[in-house]
Amino acid sequence: MTRPVLTTSRLILRPFDEDDLDAIFALFSDLKTNVFLPWFPLATREEAQDLFLRWYAAPPDGSYRYAVCPRVSGAPVGYVHLSESDSRDLGYGLRSDFWGRGIASEAAAAVVRQVQKDGVPFVTATHDVRNPASGRVMRKLGMRYCYSYVEQWQPKDIPVTFRMYQLNLDGCSDRVYTKYWEQSAVRFVE
Repeated sequence: MTRPVLTTSRLILRPFDEDDLDAIFALFSDLKTNVFLPWFPLATREEAQDLFLRWYAAPPDGSYRYAVCPRVSGAPVGYVHLSESDSRDLGYGLRSDFWGRGIASEAAAAVVRQVQKDGVPFVTATHDVRNPASGRVMRKLGMRYCYSYVEQWQPKDIPVTFRMYQLNLDGCSDRVYTKYWEQSAVRFVE
């Protein structure tokens, strides 16, 4: 399913295309950006091509996968994803030279508005406790903290403590997605 292009005052959110390989490489090879992503930084343009083919060329039904492009350049500097899984997990990332400008919050808010319009009942998001900036984005979106849990993150194979946030879009204020809680042996509420 093709998702609509989304616009904000500063951004265009659109699907990635094959012309974006240099931008995909710049984003996913950025060492600072990739500290808090599960995979290792890309080392070659060929890896960017593989990532494009696996993730962006034919996204699964029910997912939302957007390139975040400043209107001034039109070239992707980040991404916002909403998974097709039952968690409806919201994820985002930006090249580090674009951090601190409110771009992730602006882009994620546009996607949340779209998924609410599309009838998605809730979204979740998680962040590494060592990445409080990501938690600030979640709170700006109106998400609320639900619980924390530890996961052995793959493929980096490191233990990470995550904070799980949720935003219910359908008025069901007491719903909490509990799968991460149930799957983790180490879980708690801060």
